Amino acid sequence: MTAMAASHFFCNRHVNSSSDCVLKISNPLGDGSLRLYFSSHKPKGSSSFQTKCRNSRTHVVKGKATSDSSKHDKKQVELVYNLDEKLNRLADEVDMNAGLSRLSLFSPCKINVFLRITSKRPDGFHDLASLFHVISLGDKIKFSLSPSKSTDRLSTNVPGIPLDERNLIIKALNLYRKKTGSDKYFWVHVDKRVPTGAGLGGGSSNAATALWAANQFSGGLATEKELQEWSGEIGSDVPFFFSNGAAYCTGRGEIVEDIPSPLPLDLPMVLIKPPQACSTAEVYKRFRMDVSSTVEPLTLLEKISKNGISQDVCVNDLEPPAFEVLPSLKRLKQRIVAAGRGKYDAVFMSGSGSTIVGVGSPDPPQFIYDEEDYKDVFLSEATFITRGDQQWYTEPSSSNATSYTDKSSCVA
Repeated sequence: MTAMAASHFFCNRHVNSSSDCVLKISNPLGDGSLRLYFSSHKPKGSSSFQTKCRNSRTHVVKGKATSDSSKHDKKQVELVYNLDEKLNRLADEVDMNAGLSRLSLFSPCKINVFLRITSKRPDGFHDLASLFHVISLGDKIKFSLSPSKSTDRLSTNVPGIPLDERNLIIKALNLYRKKTGSDKYFWVHVDKRVPTGAGLGGGSSNAATALWAANQFSGGLATEKELQEWSGEIGSDVPFFFSNGAAYCTGRGEIVEDIPSPLPLDLPMVLIKPPQACSTAEVYKRFRMDVSSTVEPLTLLEKISKNGISQDVCVNDLEPPAFEVLPSLKRLKQRIVAAGRGKYDAVFMSGSGSTIVGVGSPDPPQFIYDEEDYKDVFLSEATFITRGDQQWYTEPSSSNATSYTDKSSCVA
């Protein structure tokens, strides 16, 4: 319910009835409050509204009684209401009675603190073992119920992103209807801030957020466990976002083991992504098991849990093939490492690239600002975040990212 509609409702219910209760209204206060004066003088006759005025309890912010013999000894009590609070409460009550019609959600991305490729599967995919963690950079998605019973409508602030069934949000909404029999369709607007082709799982997060939203609109037809299981049909990274925000992931990434966050949530980091994206398929095509790391993934997890982040534990087996696909990315990482000695605890690539993460400081090296070659890089500071039980992720108030205008397709 809009504030305007709530205001109209409030006035009709309470102000227009004042003829029975002798209600005076002074000028609204500058802080959004309203002064209401109820006279103790009773008009002739009686009404149920009068009785309610005398007997009901009100939230009084201030109160005072005055006596003025020149005005027939009428007593006045000044009640100061916080109008904004009253209107918001009424709007919430109407929305609750009418059912959910709009929902705005934060859709955060993730980084891989370490990523080990452990084997190649018969189906052509690779088994991995990775510490996934949600971070504070994310998109904002607004969902509204559509009067249509056949089509979702998707819009975004970034040109070039598919708005049809290639988009993971539409895939997620179709999957939810298929699994539950829901007949609800939506208008969806995505305010994109997570770059695509970055190894940050922005599209996967959007899909998980859409599943969560559809379930809220339908009154929770599915459990979170069911949503997580279904989401694996959309993409390997999607189930992770139904964790608490930190998870040890295996299989193709769809086997998610929730763990308490092994890292301080206030640990700062900077994300640096060049305009060029890395094709995940091309990176995996160039991956060679014989030259990858041999360290046990659980050993890395144990070290991080005990000692925190350091360069030796932030292993990513996809860095060498990604650097073959995009040689300039290797040079970028090398320069960040060299310029950030003593500044970053670790510098590594997330996922299949092309984002380089520097953990330990929110600030990029000075050369990123100074040199023409890096004028178009994406920059964002971030921290680790988690979510509570039966709640979706919320954006920290200090989240800060540059605007993003990449035109590559958000399909994975």
